[in-house]
Amino acid sequence: MTPAGFRARFPALERRHWLDTPGAPPGEHSVLAAIRAELDALERGESDWEELDRVPDRARVGFADLLGVATADVAVLGSLAEAAATVARHRPPGTALLAADEFQSVLFPFLAERSPERPVTLARARPGQSRGEALLAAITPDVRLVAVSETTTLDGERMPIRALRERADEVGAELLVNVTQSLGVLDPALATHRPDYLAVHGYKWLLAPRGAAWLHAAPTAGARLRSIAPGWKTPAEPGSRVGGRPATDGPLARSDTGRAWLPWVGAEAALRVVAALHPPTVEAHCLRLAEGFEAGAVERGAVPVRDGPGSHIRVVRVSDPTAVAAALAAHGVRAGITGDRLRIGVHYFNDESDIEAALAALRP
Repeated sequence: MTPAGFRARFPALERRHWLDTPGAPPGEHSVLAAIRAELDALERGESDWEELDRVPDRARVGFADLLGVATADVAVLGSLAEAAATVARHRPPGTALLAADEFQSVLFPFLAERSPERPVTLARARPGQSRGEALLAAITPDVRLVAVSETTTLDGERMPIRALRERADEVGAELLVNVTQSLGVLDPALATHRPDYLAVHGYKWLLAPRGAAWLHAAPTAGARLRSIAPGWKTPAEPGSRVGGRPATDGPLARSDTGRAWLPWVGAEAALRVVAALHPPTVEAHCLRLAEGFEAGAVERGAVPVRDGPGSHIRVVRVSDPTAVAAALAAHGVRAGITGDRLRIGVHYFNDESDIEAALAALRP
């Protein structure tokens, strides 16, 4: 699929230059159509709850196919925080290492589950040091798990996942990678990065509604995991709904949490769209446009805020954020402004016109 063909699937892009996918993407037409069809069925009294309950399992298969992993090694959950909490609660004894400025949905579950047997260390970057460099330097022999977001909206730094994997292997630590802000654009490179756990909430670059998340675990690491909120979808005796006990072995579906059906209707449709893309082409397209934006922004006086390598998300400091926000709106650009920081994120549907419109709002 070409970028133009992909772009045509998003009605909002006829009216807006959308560079705010780090927050949420515009609606893709097949995702919107799937949700509308189910809403119409609900209105007519024709919705089938048993069919709805099968949708997350189909989305589990679709996600596994997207990554090229076994369906039995994938859990479906409602959020990234649930995925992180599942790992945090069942991780091996020893220290968990995270960046001090890690995204809260990854950070807080580990802080909530810490104990004398499972302490948490937070790596803080020194001035001029990247977050990735700080994490690598903090991996000591007592570390048993490293949890990291491949990229975050804080500054758009692309973390050195391969180097983190290699260093974790040296000390015998596991690796949890949050790809919520990258999967769908950046190649997860599973064969190289070999994460023990890979977590993603699909409502950003995977184009799904909020409320559909996945956790993939390598078989050895996944063997320890259980649901943090077991219910009627995780019984030891399949098909039972009363009595019994929660599952403690078998497929990673035993780690599922509750399912909100409508988000999964959209997620199933979204996975079909993303699966039709060619990952290397998508990554190259998005990085090229992101580099072009950053270079143009620097020419206009903006200052990049990260110290490490860049990604498809770029964050720059601007001198007059109020004026920039007004200019972005005037040019029809949807982007993120927080304090004095301007954040843009490039998906495969973005093109040069979006970058030009954003740069037009940054007058020298």
